[in-house]
Amino acid sequence: MNTTNVEQAVETFEFIRDEVIDAPIEIVFAAVLDELGPEGQMPDGTAMSMKVEPWPGGRWLRDLGNNTGHFWGHVQVIKPPTLLELSGPMFMSYPAANHVQYRLSAEGKGTRLKFVHKSIGLIPKEHLEGMQMGWNYKLKRISELAARRQKAR
Repeated sequence: MNTTNVEQAVETFEFIRDEVIDAPIEIVFAAVLDELGPEGQMPDGTAMSMKVEPWPGGRWLRDLGNNTGHFWGHVQVIKPPTLLELSGPMFMSYPAANHVQYRLSAEGKGTRLKFVHKSIGLIPKEHLEGMQMGWNYKLKRISELAARRQKAR
């Protein structure tokens, strides 16, 4: 049997954003759940088929049908409408641990969203580079979904 030992360094990743969204806190929290679930999409607009169970221990997964898909994590903390934390492998199919936090606070007529994603593991360089772009897109989507919800009110 041939074996190859390839050393790969443990990498870390941290992405932090602090922004104000022009919508009430309840609407922004609902938009976060929408983006994590049925409204989730990739930067090219392709639907993600995501599901999130919004309770402690609830699953966050990509459902591809016929009992196939990808487990992304669990709801670690949920305190609507101010806090949501998720932990798990997320989109990583290699040894890694991730923690994502959405912390919301009312600010005037809007909502301050403080977002943090921290990761550690055997993360390929191309994923480290792509995660920032992906999270920027998802946070933009939350603002768009909140605006849509507010308009529908």
